[in-house]
Amino acid sequence: MSISEESLKEAFAGESQANRKYLAFAEKAKKEGYNQVAKLFLAAAESETIHAHNHLRALKGIRSTKENLQEAVSGETHEFKNMYPEMLEKARAEGNKEAERSFKYALDTEKVHADLYQKLLDSLGTSKEEYPYFVCPVCGFTAEKEAPEKCPLCSVKGNNFIKIE
Repeated sequence: MSISEESLKEAFAGESQANRKYLAFAEKAKKEGYNQVAKLFLAAAESETIHAHNHLRALKGIRSTKENLQEAVSGETHEFKNMYPEMLEKARAEGNKEAERSFKYALDTEKVHADLYQKLLDSLGTSKEEYPYFVCPVCGFTAEKEAPEKCPLCSVKGNNFIKIE
């Protein structure tokens, strides 16, 4: 890999992290009543997204939908089979319950994501059905078509799920 490609990968990771961090910061500022601060964090987050997308395009990291779905299945599978189990074990060994809960929620949700991606990959080009997804605001569990009565991972009521249309 060239130096430029390594730099693009590093920049993509940094911009992606900044985006997510600024979205969390905006949410906190809004809850504390600092609406103008929240707006700036949201604007900066959007800018970081543009930078990240530019870097990913320069890396030729966006391919066909089929290839993108295959990559998503692979990435999610790696996370729930390798990455999160190792992190979960380390958090347990340290007695860090908050990290343990965070890793467990992510691990269990990544399995669902891999299955959902695989389902769409398997029916790509043959199914025209469209439906919403519902995301638990606490653990990230993702359901298709309708929210469950309560989240199977963290027990949050389904009417609190975020609808993605």
